[in-house]
Amino acid sequence: MRRYGPAVLLLLTGAAILRISLFSELYLRYVQAGLRPYLVVSGVLLVLLGVAAAVVRRPEQETDAEQGEQAERDEHAAGHERGEQEQHGDRDDSPGHGQHDDHGAHHSPRVAWLLALPAFALLLFPPPALGSYSAEREAAQRAAQGVGHFPALPAGNPVRLTLEEFGSRAIYDSGRSLSGRTVRLTGFVTRDDDGTWYVTRLLISCCAADAATGKVEIRGADAPTDDTWITVTGTWHPKGGLGTDAAWPPVLDASSVRRIAEPANPYERR
Repeated sequence: MRRYGPAVLLLLTGAAILRISLFSELYLRYVQAGLRPYLVVSGVLLVLLGVAAAVVRRPEQETDAEQGEQAERDEHAAGHERGEQEQHGDRDDSPGHGQHDDHGAHHSPRVAWLLALPAFALLLFPPPALGSYSAEREAAQRAAQGVGHFPALPAGNPVRLTLEEFGSRAIYDSGRSLSGRTVRLTGFVTRDDDGTWYVTRLLISCCAADAATGKVEIRGADAPTDDTWITVTGTWHPKGGLGTDAAWPPVLDASSVRRIAEPANPYERR
């Protein structure tokens, strides 16, 4: 089995990548949707490399077996020769006589099999998307975007917005485009120690490693349990001056809160 170790590792890793990218949408927990083709190609290449490695190893194994049989025959002949020499009192005990070096006993160290554990974990137990713990770790620091006039929102109520869109308009829009509008936001629940709760979403540019937090404080409704996915409908509650720290996080006066299943893509794009 050691002989096929590298091939097995390649196959496991390739199968794990294909499982989350080609046969499901689990890859969206970790990277942007646009990276799916690259994951699929990588998984296919790893599987092909694993198969190729196994095929190459098989002739080597057969050759080693033939060499082993020849070594046994040589050892038998050497033993017979030594027996004759002993009978004639002419035994040669010099180093290396009748001995054979074991070439081809180069196996991967057992510790290398630990590399299979991440592949097994991804294949059988893919980790969940980032949640409230990751969101709470990020300090409420916002990049300076500058106050300006935003385009008008689409006609009709409620208007569905991402948390990033809602937050930008609430904090930086000098035209107050959110005033008098009913909006609908989707995210998961987080809360502070004082009971203040938020609808929260993690925002990514490329993958989960660069995730930042977008959140909106919810007032006028009871909070579901942490990490529950919800859709909340309500109206913007002005807070603080434009572009100031006091305006963060923005506030929504909720008229309804509805629990939903976690979406296939749990992140918003920055």
